[in-house]
Amino acid sequence: MERRAINPWSWQDAYGFVQANEITGAQKVLYCSGQTSVDESGTPVHEGDMAAQAGKALDNLEAVLKDAGMDLSNVVHLTIYTTDVDATIASLGTIGPRLAPIKAAQTLIGVARLAFPPMMIEIEATAVA
Repeated sequence: MERRAINPWSWQDAYGFVQANEITGAQKVLYCSGQTSVDESGTPVHEGDMAAQAGKALDNLEAVLKDAGMDLSNVVHLTIYTTDVDATIASLGTIGPRLAPIKAAQTLIGVARLAFPPMMIEIEATAVA
C-alpha cells in the first residue's frame, strides 16, 4: 500500500492532519464504528472529563485496529464527533501527539449528544493495509 498526502495548502500541518490521502495498492480496507470512552463491558467511563474520554476512545480504536492486524499508522481518515468542540480542541494536547504522526484526513463535528448521555466524544476511522 502506498499513501500520498494531498495538501494544496500548508496551514493544516500545524494541526497534524492532511486534506486527503490517496491510497494505491491497498489489500484491505477497515471501516471502524465510532469508538467512545467505554470499558470492556460497554459501560461509559470518565464522565465529564473530555481529555480522558478522548484518550479512552483512542485506546478503543487501537484495540479494534489491533484485532484487524493494523495500528494507527493504517488510519487514513478520522471523523470525530463531539458534544463540546472547544473542550475537544483543548484535549488535543492529550490525543494530538498520538494522532499527528498518522497524518489522517480528519473532520471534527459538533453534535447535540451521542448514544449515551455521559459520552462526549466518538472517534470513527477508516484504515487501509
